[in-house]
Amino acid sequence: MIARRARPISPIVWLAAPMIAALVLSFVLALPLRIEGLALPEPVFALVPAFAWAIVRPSILPPLALFALGVALDLLWGGPLGLWETCLLAAYTLVFVSRRMLSGQEFWALWGAYAVACGGAMAVGFVLTALRAGHAPGLVGVGLQFAVTVALYPFAWKLVERYEAADTRY
Repeated sequence: MIARRARPISPIVWLAAPMIAALVLSFVLALPLRIEGLALPEPVFALVPAFAWAIVRPSILPPLALFALGVALDLLWGGPLGLWETCLLAAYTLVFVSRRMLSGQEFWALWGAYAVACGGAMAVGFVLTALRAGHAPGLVGVGLQFAVTVALYPFAWKLVERYEAADTRY
């Protein structure tokens, strides 16, 4: 068996690559395409790095990056500024607080934690939208967005695995 050394990882790969991927995929799925009258799903790709960053290497940079991603999502989806920033930071905080319990867990356990974090972010968004609009958003739309976002978990798992195997000291 060959032992693999931990390779150093740069801040660009650590922060910029997941941010760019989340933004590009969000923009692609926000295109006004319809297939058989149905619009493309709009998962919250930014929840993938929010989850992975909170588990692997919490620092001051990920919340700032999530704030920037939230601003981009607000501008992209036409929501009020502050909505997705608050949602992403709520998910990050939820995972960050339970980080010690989540570290080293298996695939399925972390998927459950990811679903809880996504649910927390969606609940915050639901409440803030309801308070601002004066009525609750459609539960079917929120449920579908939640379902397709939770289905993105394998990407979060890949990020966690990749960074746990790396030497993340800068």
